[in-house]
Amino acid sequence: MSIGTEYLDYVTEQLALRLKELDATIQDVREDIAGMNEYYWENYAEMDEYGYENYDNQQALISQVNAGQEYQKQRHRWEKMLDSPFFGSVDFVYEGEEETETFYIGIGNFARKRGAVPLIYDWRAPVSGLFYDYDKGAAAYEAPGGTMRGEILSKWQYKIRGGRMVYEFESDMKIDDDILKQELSANSDVQLKNIVRTIQKEQNAIIRNTRDKVLIIQGTAGSGKTSIALHRIAYLLYHDRENLKSSNILVLSPNSVFSDYISHILPELGEENIQEMSLDLFAYRELKDVASDCEDRWHQIEKQIRKDDAEADRRYRWKQSAEFVEAAEGFLIELEDRLVDFKDVRYKGMEKKADEILKMFYQRFQEIPLLSRMDAVMEYFTDEFETLQGKDIPEEDREFIRSRFQSMYVTTDLYVIYNWFLEEYGWQQLADLPCEKRILAYEDVYPLLYLKQRLLKVTRHKNIRHLVIDEMQDYSYLQYVIIERMFSCRMTILGDRAQTLDGLSRDVTAFLPKVLGKKVRKIELNRSYRNTCEIAEYANRIAGLEGIEYVKRHGREVEEVRCASVEDAAEKALAQVRLGEDGYETAAFLVMTEDEARVLCKFIETVRKDVSYIDRDSSVFRKGITVTTFYMAKGLEFDQVFIFGRDRENPFFRQFCYICATRALHELWVMEL
Repeated sequence: MSIGTEYLDYVTEQLALRLKELDATIQDVREDIAGMNEYYWENYAEMDEYGYENYDNQQALISQVNAGQEYQKQRHRWEKMLDSPFFGSVDFVYEGEEETETFYIGIGNFARKRGAVPLIYDWRAPVSGLFYDYDKGAAAYEAPGGTMRGEILSKWQYKIRGGRMVYEFESDMKIDDDILKQELSANSDVQLKNIVRTIQKEQNAIIRNTRDKVLIIQGTAGSGKTSIALHRIAYLLYHDRENLKSSNILVLSPNSVFSDYISHILPELGEENIQEMSLDLFAYRELKDVASDCEDRWHQIEKQIRKDDAEADRRYRWKQSAEFVEAAEGFLIELEDRLVDFKDVRYKGMEKKADEILKMFYQRFQEIPLLSRMDAVMEYFTDEFETLQGKDIPEEDREFIRSRFQSMYVTTDLYVIYNWFLEEYGWQQLADLPCEKRILAYEDVYPLLYLKQRLLKVTRHKNIRHLVIDEMQDYSYLQYVIIERMFSCRMTILGDRAQTLDGLSRDVTAFLPKVLGKKVRKIELNRSYRNTCEIAEYANRIAGLEGIEYVKRHGREVEEVRCASVEDAAEKALAQVRLGEDGYETAAFLVMTEDEARVLCKFIETVRKDVSYIDRDSSVFRKGITVTTFYMAKGLEFDQVFIFGRDRENPFFRQFCYICATRALHELWVMEL
C-alpha cells in the first residue's frame, strides 16, 4: 500500500470520527434549543417586568441557533471532504532544519481537534502556495510571521473519488500537464468546474492578490477567467472573514443561465453562495417610476444584427459614449435655470420669500442633486418653524408644505427632462406617453438612469464590498460611469476583447482607469485551456489572433459541412451528435438570431426529446442538446458545437463564428448554409 493510500485511509477514519462527534454536538444543540423554548413558554408570564430576563433568554436562544447553523456548515464541508479529502501534497524542509514536513492540500482545513496541526491544509492557506507556485527545489511562502523559506523535496498529485484512490504520482512539474490534460479532456457538465486541483502559477497569483483595489483580467477565450475570479472570491472570504462575507459580494453576470452555470463553485469551495444580478435588471428596477418596461441588451443585439436602422445604431453608440456624458453634464448646468420657478411659501404666519428660497437652493444646498434639493430647502423651513414655535408640525401639514415646495419644479418627470436633452442635441425625442404606456428602447435606458443618478440622491451600495464584473467588454463607457457611482468597493473585472458582442472588438481597459481611478491593475492571460489544439487554431484564425498559447490537447479536426438548407444542416448535425454513456454530456446548436434559434429548435424537437432552448428568460443549463444564439452561449462550454452560419456579409458574422467556435471542448462542426 502506498503512502498516499495509507494517509487517505487514516484521514478518512479521522473525518468519520469527527463527523460522529459533530453529530453528537448538533444533537446536543438541538436539545438545548428545545429546552430553552420550553422554559421560555413555561416561565414567560413570571419573567421580570423590565424584560431583562426575556431579553437574555432570546439572546441565548439566538446564540445557540447560530452555533447550530455553523456546526451544520462544518458538517457539510467535512462530508464533501470524505469524497476527496486531498488532491496534492508537498514534502518540505524548512531552511536551517533537517526534518521533512509533509503538507497535504485539499478543499478545506481538517485537524483531529480544534487548534491541532492540520492533517489537511485548505488550498487557500499560505503553505498551499508551495504546491501551486514551485517545482522541486528552493521555495518560499508568505506566512503571518513572515517569509518561510526552504526546499521542496517532492510533490505528489492525487485523484480521489468516493473516498478511493484513483491514481497518485510524484510530479517534478508545477501541476503536471498530464493531470491538466486529463481534467480538460473530461466531458462538459452543466456546471462550471472548480479548478483547485489544476490552478496554474499565473492563475494562483491572481487568486491570491489582495493588494489591488481594481483588478482587471483580460483573458483569451478558455483561459479560465470566470473560474479564477470565483476562486479569488473564495480566497478573499477565507482570509478576511471578519470584514467580508458572502452577502458583501455581488457578481454582475450576463444572464440567468450563466448565473446557474457558476452557482455551485463557491459552495464546492466551502463558502456560501453570493449575490448575482444583471445590470439590465438593476436598471429596470431603478426606472420603474419612469417607464412601465425597458428593452434589454438582447433586444439591442438583435436590432444591430438585423441592421434595422443605421441612424438608430448611431444614436445608440453616441448615447453610451464619453461624449454623451460630457453633453449631459453641460445640459445639467443649464437645467438649473430651466427647471425651477421660485415662489413665496407661507405657513401659519411664517413666510419664506422666493429670493430667500432661491439663495438657499443655489448656495446653501448646491451640493445636493437638483431634484432632491427642494426637499432639503423644505426641511430647513420646517426645522426653522418647529424651533421657533417649540412644537412639531403634524404629518398632514408637512405633506402640504412639501407639495408647495415641490410645485416650484416645472417638472420632476425624468422622461420629460430627458426629452428636453434630446431636443437640445438634435436627437429624435421619445413619444409623449403617460408612464404606464412607456417602453424604453435600450439606447435610452442608461442615459435615463444616468440622469436619475445625477438629479436625485444616489444610494451607494455600501454593503457590497467586492464587485465582480464578467464579460467586461460588453459594458459601455456610460455603464461603467454608472457602476462607479453606485459602488466604491474593490472590484474584479474580467473579459475578452475578442468576444465583444458587437461588429467590432472593443478594449474597455483603454478607458477604465479614467472612470474607476488610477489604482487599476491589468493582467493579461494568453493561455487557453478549453479547446483542443485543432479547435483553438481554427478559432484564432477567425479572429486573427496571434500569440495565444494553449494546452497541447489534440482531438478531431474541425469539420466544415456544406448544407442545402437549415433542415439539411440540422439532419446532418443530428447524425453526428454523440450523447449518452458512450459519448458526451452536452452538444450545442448555435445560430446568430433568436428567430433562427426558435425555428431550429422546433425542427429538432420533432426528432429528439433531449433538446432545450435557451433565451433571455431561461435560468437553467441542462444536459443534452442546447439550441441558442451565440450571445446567450457566451461563458458556457459544450462537448460538441455545431455552428449554423449564414449571412456572411453581416458585420457580426466574424464575432459570431469566433464566439461559437470557442464554446467547443472536443468537437466543432461548421454547417455552411
